[in-house]
Amino acid sequence: MKGSPTIRINFNSFITICLFLNVCLSQGVTAQSQNTTGDATIPVKVGVVLDMDSVVGKIGMSCMNMALLDFYATHPHYKTRLVFNTKDSMDDVVAAASAAVELIRNVEVQAIIGPRSSMQANFVIILGNKSQVPVISFSATSPSLTSLKSPYFFRAAQSGSFQVNAISDIVKEFGWREVVPIYVDNLFGETLIPYLTAALQDINIRVPYLSAIPESADDDLIAKELYKLMNNQTRVFIVHATMTIGSRILVKAEEIGMMSEEYVWIMTDSMTTLWRSIDSSAINALQGILGVKSYVPKSKELENFTVRWKRTFQSDNPNVTNAEMNIFGLWAYDATFALARAVENAGTANLRFNRTNISGSGATDLETLGVSENGPRLIKELSKINFTGLSGDFHFVNGQLESSVFQIVNANGNGERRVGFWTPQSGLVKDWKSTNTSAKSSSKPKLGPIIWPGDTNSVPKGWKIPVEGKKLKIGVPVKDGFTEFVKVTWDSNSKKAKSIGGYCIDVFDAVMRKMPYPVPYEYVPFATPEGNAAGSYNDLVDQVFYGIYDGVVGDITIVANRSLYVDFTLPYTESGVSMLVPVRDNKKKNAWVFLQPLTSDLWVTSGCFFVFIGFVVWVLEHRINEDFRGPPAHQVGTSFWFSFSTMVFAHREKVVSNLGRFVVIIWCFVVLVLTQSYTASLTSLLTVEQLQPTVTDINQLLKRRKSVGFLSASFVKDMLLGMKFDESHIKKYRTLEELHDLFTQGSANGGISAALDEIPYIRLFLSKYCGKYTTVKPTSKTDGFGFVFPKGSPLAADVSRAILNVTQGDEMQKVHNKWFNNVTCPDFDPTVSSNSLGLESFWGLFLIAGVASMSALIIFAAMFLYEQKHVLFQFYPENSVWRKVRTMSRIFDQKDLSSHTFKKTEARDASCHCSVHSIGAYGSSTNTNCPPSPSVGSNQVDPSDFVFMVEQGSVTDSPDIPPSAERSSIEFADYSHGQ
Repeated sequence: MKGSPTIRINFNSFITICLFLNVCLSQGVTAQSQNTTGDATIPVKVGVVLDMDSVVGKIGMSCMNMALLDFYATHPHYKTRLVFNTKDSMDDVVAAASAAVELIRNVEVQAIIGPRSSMQANFVIILGNKSQVPVISFSATSPSLTSLKSPYFFRAAQSGSFQVNAISDIVKEFGWREVVPIYVDNLFGETLIPYLTAALQDINIRVPYLSAIPESADDDLIAKELYKLMNNQTRVFIVHATMTIGSRILVKAEEIGMMSEEYVWIMTDSMTTLWRSIDSSAINALQGILGVKSYVPKSKELENFTVRWKRTFQSDNPNVTNAEMNIFGLWAYDATFALARAVENAGTANLRFNRTNISGSGATDLETLGVSENGPRLIKELSKINFTGLSGDFHFVNGQLESSVFQIVNANGNGERRVGFWTPQSGLVKDWKSTNTSAKSSSKPKLGPIIWPGDTNSVPKGWKIPVEGKKLKIGVPVKDGFTEFVKVTWDSNSKKAKSIGGYCIDVFDAVMRKMPYPVPYEYVPFATPEGNAAGSYNDLVDQVFYGIYDGVVGDITIVANRSLYVDFTLPYTESGVSMLVPVRDNKKKNAWVFLQPLTSDLWVTSGCFFVFIGFVVWVLEHRINEDFRGPPAHQVGTSFWFSFSTMVFAHREKVVSNLGRFVVIIWCFVVLVLTQSYTASLTSLLTVEQLQPTVTDINQLLKRRKSVGFLSASFVKDMLLGMKFDESHIKKYRTLEELHDLFTQGSANGGISAALDEIPYIRLFLSKYCGKYTTVKPTSKTDGFGFVFPKGSPLAADVSRAILNVTQGDEMQKVHNKWFNNVTCPDFDPTVSSNSLGLESFWGLFLIAGVASMSALIIFAAMFLYEQKHVLFQFYPENSVWRKVRTMSRIFDQKDLSSHTFKKTEARDASCHCSVHSIGAYGSSTNTNCPPSPSVGSNQVDPSDFVFMVEQGSVTDSPDIPPSAERSSIEFADYSHGQ
């Protein structure tokens, strides 16, 4: 043990000697290789502009040097060798620009690596673009640099805008509703904020405030800004700043108590990457915060490089004890590899600068920079670079690296613990192996366990009422009538409210008692010093939007236009707007009361169908049913009698055809429904219904230009104006008594004929004037009364949940009984409308009856035409279409002797067939045994139509007529036509 110090010193010396020999050996191998090939290498000058005193600058420089050694050790045959010309930008924009000018004008570098910060890069990029010298930065992540659109700028890093979706997904995962970004007020800080706020707003996250900290701010200014944030209710903060000022913000937040429970702190990737390099005393202030940073997959090459880098860096920077390899160092290493390969591929033919000859002493440095001939070729080769480096896949897309995976870390102790990942494809995932299978909509936890500020595992709700500062100011409306809802007693001497009560107030107090945390509040009447209302309900809601009140409690209706500016809780009353009208006594029935059960259109439709059904049954039964034959007047009367007798099911005529029976069955069902409905409606009119509304439709008021009332300061006025009511016909009222007086006066005497109001008010009015007024069907839907809070307030959701607890219990009923114990009216029915039955209730039945009847007619017509097809297809020149129609009609008018209904008289009918020889020259029958046609009324037959009768079988089918009779009939037909 006593000799251990000596052994440690000898071991350290041994490691140093080995490193020295390793470098010399690699250089010797390179030189030997060059001598072996016989080709001399060509040095290519490359400028390096970094802050040499910063951690990023020191780590980047050491990684770049190691990259050169590793690259040329593995590519000894390359003819080019990069030679670094380093300049210290000293964390200053002017110094960085001056260094770039010197490197381009005096040294004539072919490319510049750096600078470190985005503000410095903004100027250097312009210089590189002017002189066609590529600028490669591995640490300038500001999204604004992309907007420069310089083809000579290559960002060997990910843009800061890539991380905003990862941050917004974290906020969404824990359900936070509001977020306040804290950023450094310079180009680096402010350019990310538009991307961040846009990503948050896409998922409906509100950003109520942006906290900008000046880069030169002292601790007092930082503390002042943090105290302002502490007095607001938002408790989720996103810090985007350089590590220098960002660590000061977090240290000061811990000092004033903002690193306790209920607070959430999220760092962007620039701070998360470097937070472990700050002073150990500041690290203690970062406990429990979340951070987002780029993820680098583990590899054996990365592990070996990290071990070598630690030895080299510690040897070169013995005073830096807490530096660790980070993504910026890996990007610097890979950027050097990429530049060395691109320079080799571009060749060395044009390593010159073209300079403009400018005479005189007034020439500026920018005018004498010159233009690189090798620049266009070099940027082309850089754009082609594609390899797998220490940081992962390395290739430029539009001049910058593509978005890759981010890891979510939780600061704990002196280290960090990874709690999840974020990928562009899968969003937040708990395990890297599940990124290909997890979906954003997965119900499983997407992040591992997190230790939050205050050393707690409970997820903060993201907001808190600042009890140390003030109570919530809750606005209350002041009104003259309907004080059961809100009642404000005013003291005219002190010009203050003596007491504030009412149904809405008691409900809000009950809800606040159900909240899971205490919420201090006080009621503030929205009134003038004299105690009058200071404005309408819309004006009161606007006070919340303007930040004068923290909320509003009262009979405030939830409507669409108000929800654009404020948030409402769930409703705690029933909803709907109804029309209130007087009623008339309907006890004195008039002589035509029997017509009231059905509307006029239903009466007309029913009558038309009675006639139509009678016609259909006549058509179907005429040829086969003796009840539907006879003289025309008799047939019409029978058809009407049969159809209308079905109304009382008193029809006596037999229906013998199947089609007719089908139609009658359907029609009897329709008549049954109609008569039963008519009976029920008439019974209601004659025995039950005693009161009828004077108006049943608001359109009647518009047509008759009647006046309508509305509650003062209510939104109903805008609703009436939207219905095209003239403003002179809209009258307001404040109390129940005023509304009753307006109804008593009537529209003709300066009063009203109806009033539009919400159901809670109508119930209160009807309880006092029960039996004199009623309501008709609602004219509009609303969501009832709700409590008002500012847009995006987290209180709205918690109060809504508390409302559910109150309404589902017996406490709401107790509050209701306290204020509306006597509010009952048995006649109240918010859906009263006209009692008459309309066609809209029965059109389905009529449709069925109509379809059935038409189907029966079509089937009958098809069967009849098929039976008489020999008549339709007789092709004689003398037989016109009209003659065929006449013949078909005469055939239809005759009995269908083949029907089963006439089977009993077949023998008598057979003996009465008229012989062809008994027909005289004028077509009169000489056989006195043939009965006359019952439909025609005589036995006269037109000789010109006889040929059709022969063809249908009425002559030739008779067994008493010899075959020669057919020829005689044809000859007779020819003779007749010849006359």
